Amino acid sequence: MDLWSRFTRTSKGLEEQESSSPSQSEPTAKISSIFIYPIKSCRGISVSKAPLTPTGFKWDRNWLVVNSKGRAYTQRVEPKLALVEVELPTEAFDEGFDLKKDSFMVLKAPGMQPLNICLSKPHEVADGVSVWEWNGSAWDEGAEASQWFSDYLGKLSRLVRFNNDSQVRPVDPDYAKGHQIMFSDCFPFLLASQESLDAVNQHLEDPVPINRFRPNILVEGCEPFSEDLWTEIKISSFSFLGVKLCSRCKVPSINQATAISEPEPNQTLMKIRSGKVLRPKGKDQNKTYFGQNMVWNWRDCYAKRNGNVLNVGDPVYVMKKVTSAAEAAA
Repeated sequence: MDLWSRFTRTSKGLEEQESSSPSQSEPTAKISSIFIYPIKSCRGISVSKAPLTPTGFKWDRNWLVVNSKGRAYTQRVEPKLALVEVELPTEAFDEGFDLKKDSFMVLKAPGMQPLNICLSKPHEVADGVSVWEWNGSAWDEGAEASQWFSDYLGKLSRLVRFNNDSQVRPVDPDYAKGHQIMFSDCFPFLLASQESLDAVNQHLEDPVPINRFRPNILVEGCEPFSEDLWTEIKISSFSFLGVKLCSRCKVPSINQATAISEPEPNQTLMKIRSGKVLRPKGKDQNKTYFGQNMVWNWRDCYAKRNGNVLNVGDPVYVMKKVTSAAEAAA
């Protein structure tokens, strides 16, 4: 039984509990944007609300584009994926969404005809799928999707969907034991703040948008980079753990509107957000950091009558934090 099924079974029949008031009377910040990335490394969707699951927001990183050997494509090696637009039905983000045969994810890309992907699970299985340290089987979205991505990328490709009926991909137990993900890099949720983005942009001649950093949750109202310190966070009535600073790869340097790699903001991140600057006595001195990786404390959550949903505008309370980035897990 998958993680979400265990959660819903555990919660079934329990009455809604009133959320306990955080220890502080005023929130530290509030959610300003929520982003879902249905296909890993393709364009994200900005939504006003999103249902929570133990592996991340519903629909987030459920799909993956792979090469002829089943290995994941990401923007690191295929930046053109940044131009693939993904559309889901608005009602797909409702807690009680009724999956029908005519429910589709629609894909668009330059020079390509739109492609409809049925949201009902496919019947074919692709073996030998791998992303980073994980390998296993996945649902294969079929020949039409394979041809579409092969034509777009100019090389043999397939589109696969995580099979949570039979597959498990655990989060690194050194940071979040007992948690799982689908096709995310490492953790179910990534949080960043508008103030942190503004602080980086103050150093840039040409400011960059938040899509360079691909967070799930963007908050506003806090001090720049204060999210580095957050280890226990309550958003609305839901408890999250900040488990690891997000180290950045080359993706922030890829312009998401053109798929062209640029020097910034990575050069600036190395000057102001490197391990050498933030964690001078730690390892990985040449890594850069932006954002906080999180997991949802779903085991402590009762099913709410109005669903386990985060909304834009929800308050963010910091329950526990460390005193400096040097103390944070990274």
